[in-house]
Parts: sequence; structure tokens; C-alpha cells
Amino acid sequence: MELQQLRYVVEVADSLSFTRAAERCFVTQSALSHQIASLERELGRRLFVRSSRSVRLSEAGAAFVAHARIALRAAEEAKEDAAAADGVVEGTLRIGVIPTVTAVDVPALLVTYRAAHPRVRVELQVGNSDTLTTKVRSGELDVALLGLREGVPPKGVASRVLSRERLVAVFPQGHPQGGSRGMELSDLAGMTFADFPAGTSGRAQSDGAFLAAGLSRDVAFEADSATLILGLVEAGLAVTLLAPGTVARSAARVVTAQVHRGPVRVEYLAWDAAAARQVARAFVAVVDALVDAPVYDEAGPEINSEPASH
Repeated sequence: MELQQLRYVVEVADSLSFTRAAERCFVTQSALSHQIASLERELGRRLFVRSSRSVRLSEAGAAFVAHARIALRAAEEAKEDAAAADGVVEGTLRIGVIPTVTAVDVPALLVTYRAAHPRVRVELQVGNSDTLTTKVRSGELDVALLGLREGVPPKGVASRVLSRERLVAVFPQGHPQGGSRGMELSDLAGMTFADFPAGTSGRAQSDGAFLAAGLSRDVAFEADSATLILGLVEAGLAVTLLAPGTVARSAARVVTAQVHRGPVRVEYLAWDAAAARQVARAFVAVVDALVDAPVYDEAGPEINSEPASH
């Protein structure tokens, strides 16, 4: 049994495709299939159930993959620790990012990190804060950039605050409330909203504020994408509440207004609280050097006092 065979098995388990797994491992499909078949003969059982149209893990395969992941991570960490003993950071940094991150310029941050640690490979995936936090806890990701409702920090991980932004109301151009500096949530309660899907951390920011104020609202449009949400607003179909940085980066023709006591969005850097890898500790250090994150009490000051318009 070889580590390379374990890598092949894990890739097939993740992609449920021998073809895609071979592409990710930079080998021919025949070579990958041969190695997995050799491992199955050694184990005396099938790891995958194959048909002409699909691939899935067998019961034995599911049990095997769980341990294969642990073995591969242990081997990777052993190699990293050996390099760290000589003052070298190497390995693969797996980072998760929400699509609406504004506290840092992600490409510039990664350029700085790679310049400091050129022997590190960086893998990035985009997702929502809940999914990314779960993956950091499970070890699938090393670090994540998250956006959460104020007062609800990520659980089960180490974290630091990167920024706080009070959400602004977003309207189509020409809306009479555009540019207002003193709206209340009650002024928005009767309007039709576009927002992130119910139950997500992106949605919880606004839902929590309306609930705390004893107000209800009509969320007729749900979308995973801030771009789509802003498109619905631009078309005059709805209004929304978003971080001002997210609106500023958009090309949507919309106007914004401050909301007194509106929801606050907090961006965090999160990492494994129990056993952060060397590549993750180095990333946290780079972020610490680049980001000046003031820490307010939970009431917070009025944040981002200048409204924006497009």
C-alpha cells in the first residue's frame, strides 16, 4: 500500500469519476485505474462500485477512505514539520472564501503570502460561511474568510475579527429613499426584499435585526449570489440590505441609504483551533501584518457613515 494509491482513492471518492480524478492527479486514467485495482487486490475487497454510467464508494470503500484521508494528512504534516524544523514553510494551504468578502483584497493577500512562502501551494474554494466553518472544523480547509451576523462568532474554530460593516439599504436608481441618512428598519418592513437563502449566515444578519425590532418583512426573492440580488434590485423588483463594500464593488445601477440600528456584518479569519498547520499559522501571521481590525463592543459605532450610489 502506497501513499499515491491512497491519493488516487480519495480523489475518485471526491469526484465520483475516474476520469476527473486522473485529471486532478495529472496521470492517465489507465494508470490511476491500475493502481486502484492493485490496491483492491491487496485488500481483498472492492472500494468502488462501478457501472457504465456511475461510480460510488462501496461500504468497504467508505470505511477505507475515512482512514486514507487521515493517513494522507498525517504524511503531509510530517513533511511540513520536517521543513519547519529548518525554518521553511511548505505544503498546501486550503483556503475558503465567501464571495462577498470585502475586508481584504484576496488576490493581493495571496500574492503577499506566496511571496513570503514560495514553496506553499494555495488551493481556494468559494462557499457560504456555514459550510466553510464546518470544513475548517473537519480539517478539509485550513483557513477561511467568513461573514457573520454581529454577536455570533464562528463556533469550534479560532478566529479574529477583520472588519465590521453596518449594512445599507439598497434601492434601484431614482428611488426616493436613495441617499437617506436616517432610515429605520420600520421604513423597510413593507417593501419586497431580495436576500440570501433562509437559514444561511448571510440571511441571518437581516433576519436577526428585523426579529429583534419586532418586525416582519416579505423576502420574495432568494439567491446565493450578491450579484443576482443586486440585479433584482436594479430591475426594480426588490430592495435589499448588503454590506456597503459589496455594493461598491458591483456594477449594478443602484443607490444606498443608511439604516439606523441596522444589521452589522462582521468578517472573520477562522482557522483550526486545536491543531493549526504550519501553512495556516503562516497565513494568519500575514493577515495580522496586513489588516488593522479595530474591535468595537457589540453595540458598535455607526459604521460606514457615507452612503454610496451607482
